[in-house]
Amino acid sequence: MMKLNRPRWSPLLRRITLLLCAVVLFHNPVAVHGNDETSAEPQPAAEDAELYETPKIDSKRMYFAEHFDDLYGDDDAIGKRWVKSKAKKDDAAEEVAKYDGEWAVEQPQRPILANDYGLVLKSKAKHAAIASHLLLNRPFVFEDKPLVVQYEVNLQEGQECGGSYIKLLSVGDGTKDLKQFHDKTPYTIMFGPDKCGNDVKLHFIFRHVNPVNGTITEKHCNKQKDRLDDPFKDKRPHLYQLIIRPDNTYTIRVDHKTVNEGSLLTNFTPAVNPPAEIDDPEDRKPENWDDREKIPDPDASKPDDWNEEEPAQIADPKATKPAGWLDDVEEMVPDSSAVKPDDWDNDMDGEWEPPLIPNPLCEKAVGCGLWKAPMVANPNYKGKWRPPLIANVNYQGKWAPRKIPNPDFFEDLTPFRMTPIAAVGIEIWSMSSDILFDNIVICDDEAVADEWAAQTFDLKVKTLDRQAQTLWDRAMRYINYKPGYWGAYFVYCSIPLIAYIWFLWSRRDKESDAKAEVGRKKKDDDYPAPAEDDLDAPELEDDGGRSSKTKLNAATTGSSGSRSASSAGEAYGEEENNEQANEDEADEENVPQEEEAQEVGGGVEEDASSSDAPVDSKNAEGGEGLKKRKARRD
Repeated sequence: MMKLNRPRWSPLLRRITLLLCAVVLFHNPVAVHGNDETSAEPQPAAEDAELYETPKIDSKRMYFAEHFDDLYGDDDAIGKRWVKSKAKKDDAAEEVAKYDGEWAVEQPQRPILANDYGLVLKSKAKHAAIASHLLLNRPFVFEDKPLVVQYEVNLQEGQECGGSYIKLLSVGDGTKDLKQFHDKTPYTIMFGPDKCGNDVKLHFIFRHVNPVNGTITEKHCNKQKDRLDDPFKDKRPHLYQLIIRPDNTYTIRVDHKTVNEGSLLTNFTPAVNPPAEIDDPEDRKPENWDDREKIPDPDASKPDDWNEEEPAQIADPKATKPAGWLDDVEEMVPDSSAVKPDDWDNDMDGEWEPPLIPNPLCEKAVGCGLWKAPMVANPNYKGKWRPPLIANVNYQGKWAPRKIPNPDFFEDLTPFRMTPIAAVGIEIWSMSSDILFDNIVICDDEAVADEWAAQTFDLKVKTLDRQAQTLWDRAMRYINYKPGYWGAYFVYCSIPLIAYIWFLWSRRDKESDAKAEVGRKKKDDDYPAPAEDDLDAPELEDDGGRSSKTKLNAATTGSSGSRSASSAGEAYGEEENNEQANEDEADEENVPQEEEAQEVGGGVEEDASSSDAPVDSKNAEGGEGLKKRKARRD
């Protein structure tokens, strides 16, 4: 069989291959950095994994530091430094009063750094509390150094309603037994994010002690200007830092960016210091006190032409009834097809009457029933007359009670000196699970906290930013890491792809048939079939016999060439999608046959040239056909 000169890949296969490559690329994206390619799976980058080492805790520079890395693997290891609360809430029902939230030390759901672990709240819709004493049981005393509080939170499932704040517990009886840690345990500072519905907060609350009578009041920091939404939905770790200085100033940072700052004296509600004077609770407003700034003019009188009886709207005097209006026809008529229900009781329900329906006669007419002119505004309407207002000559101003000295007044110019801190506690309730806390630090030097963050949080951000350059991570962030949404999105995107493949597949047979028909016509034109008389010619002896054989061989060869062209055209249409290896095997089988035919043709040409007998033109065409096929095969 003669090998046809056609491309190695059909257009259909090329298109399907390109589409499949696009799908594979979309499901297996890579991030290219220079000449290196890294997988987009949320695994720790090799470079960052090597850089990360568990930070070393220096008890001389830190009052508290917790990385949780050495508490992984043993269920009882968390109890070495942390105490789970066994208390109950006083103001809750018995079934929800227990602090039965589940805590565990584990890696994030999306691992970022190798061998980095955190404290995870596994349960939701449960009260959870856990606490730990400061290092060496050395309390933090507010004197001449600032307080720096820093920790990480990763809301791995997002947050709809719940908190992820921490409490710095006060020195006293409440921190002697942390198993009894609950919501009423005295604390000095509460700091961290909180959200419920559309109410987003970043708490900073400190408990201020009245220097006069010793009462304690919670002071709430004013809200920051910018709303913090990303930490509650992006499922990434975020760093929260609070700095309180001896000069009563404070700074709140999120991911190293300042989001709120001010003074303890002026930016809290209620204010730290009460007012020096208050309203006299015994003072009363005098009965003759006139606080009317303006009064009706007593000398004014109503004009004579002022008619208060005029209505606001009147019938349009210019309107006329349209022609064809049916005055004597009712708009609604009883329904003649209605039937009294069988269970109708005249004694109980009254006399039955058929329901009213629109009159069919009114549908074709301009209108039915009593015609009324439309209402328009009354030009003579003025409404109720009222005298104009004038200034009150007896006006005494707005009354207010007199001021007296505040018996509870005090002036605390150093609210920074708060109750010393003895422990760190996490006491929360959340409708979301898998809240991860990590890298909690309490110290008196900002540089120490920044150094700790550089060894932990900053490496995580670097790794996440690198992963965010991949197509996979961008797509997952876009769908908020919801696999269900991703599945629906994939099915949606697959619909046009499947339809296009089906369309191409349906065209395959039509294109193959068309190509086969074109091939057959082309080969029939190039290699015409020999006449039947040439095939039936008798063989002769001597020179004449040799010439007759030449004719017969040429005719046979031409017929074979024509049949080969026809069969090759059909094979081109039928075998278009076969493997290239099958085509090579077919070619190898055809080579000996064509070479044998070439040798026979060559011998015939030599005999014909040596013979004196004339050569038939069809023999010459057969020889030329052999040469063309050989050249085409080469």
